[in-house]
Amino acid sequence: MIPYTRFSKQQFSIELFKYICSNKSSQSDRLRKILGLTLIELLVTVSIIGILASMALPVIAKAKSTARRISCLNNLRQWGIGVQLFTLDQKGLLPLDGAGSGLSTKSGWYVDLPKLLGVTEYRSRPWRTNALAPVEKSIWICPENPRRSNGNNLFHYSLNRHVNGSGAGRQVRLTSIPFPSETIYLFDNGKKSPVAGPNNLHTNLHSNGGQVLFLDGGARLLEAENAVDPETGRVRISGSGFRWIP
Repeated sequence: MIPYTRFSKQQFSIELFKYICSNKSSQSDRLRKILGLTLIELLVTVSIIGILASMALPVIAKAKSTARRISCLNNLRQWGIGVQLFTLDQKGLLPLDGAGSGLSTKSGWYVDLPKLLGVTEYRSRPWRTNALAPVEKSIWICPENPRRSNGNNLFHYSLNRHVNGSGAGRQVRLTSIPFPSETIYLFDNGKKSPVAGPNNLHTNLHSNGGQVLFLDGGARLLEAENAVDPETGRVRISGSGFRWIP
């Protein structure tokens, strides 16, 4: 400690400076004991943590994207279960398409399948017409898809219109489809219609691809390089392991 004597302000400042300088090493030792690190070591540690964090962020983002993709696949598989239950109840018949506006109330895949799965009906969902309404976790919503209502409807999944022959009033039997494990039934929707053709497939949603449900209940990612013709930019009618027209 500085001996207590009467100093002028100027003398006190000089004495205090001498005291600090003479005890510089002891002050550093105290700081080291308190923090366990010198200032330089602390700065190096913070820098390393920053570098590790920047390296971890892409990994975390990829893991989240993978989780959302898996969630979407699970949604499609649940719809597939609904399709199988429906065909059992209806002597092998597949659901009707339903109106392309999404406003059917008596029949259509988005009316019949939710009843069998115990899912809240589409028309009662507030996000159907309200773009600002929150979208809850459900089999209606792909967690990777940021699209919201246009004021009329919102379908993150669309039915392949070629299965029932492009007719809202037509209904076919599952057993009449020659390649159910290759025939696309529901798919990631790049637009908003509940019933559409291949060009509605969302080809850049999940790691440069869209996910599809086949008529046998299987679901998988359909890579854009396999699904899209590079010359025309249009979705192929058929390709490796898939077909749009039965």
